[in-house]
Amino acid sequence: MKKQSGFTLIEMMIVVAVFAVMAAIAIPAFMTLLPGMRLNGATRQVAGDLMAASMKAVKLNQKTKVFFNGSGPGYEIWNDAGNDGTVANNEGDDVARSIWPDYHDVTFSSTNDPIFSPRGTATNLPTITLGNNDGGCKEVTVSIAGRVKIAECAGGS
Repeated sequence: MKKQSGFTLIEMMIVVAVFAVMAAIAIPAFMTLLPGMRLNGATRQVAGDLMAASMKAVKLNQKTKVFFNGSGPGYEIWNDAGNDGTVANNEGDDVARSIWPDYHDVTFSSTNDPIFSPRGTATNLPTITLGNNDGGCKEVTVSIAGRVKIAECAGGS
């Protein structure tokens, strides 16, 4: 008589049922984490673009400005292509960025539009506040030395 090896149909159904129960417990818990993850991602994107603007100013030896268009999902990065010491709107390489393709529930507001010098330092120092519908809040600040920093909002969550 030949010995059979493998799983029976009953054993496979039990394993699938256990996985289904585990998924039913884990998915709602994971879904509550998503808004915070999107807020963190959007904050890192804005901070990364500010650092890239600073590096662009050094690389091109031209002033570079990041223009935040009020409150919303978008901002633009311009450089002083005319080498006249000022960065006019839509001057140089106009790089338009938006956080909404990847982070649809995050909005932001900025207190100013930073300008980075060819030395990497900054003027018009902003505080960019990002938030979502779940009450999450992060701030991105730029120091006079051009350092970009991410922090929790002063008020809480």
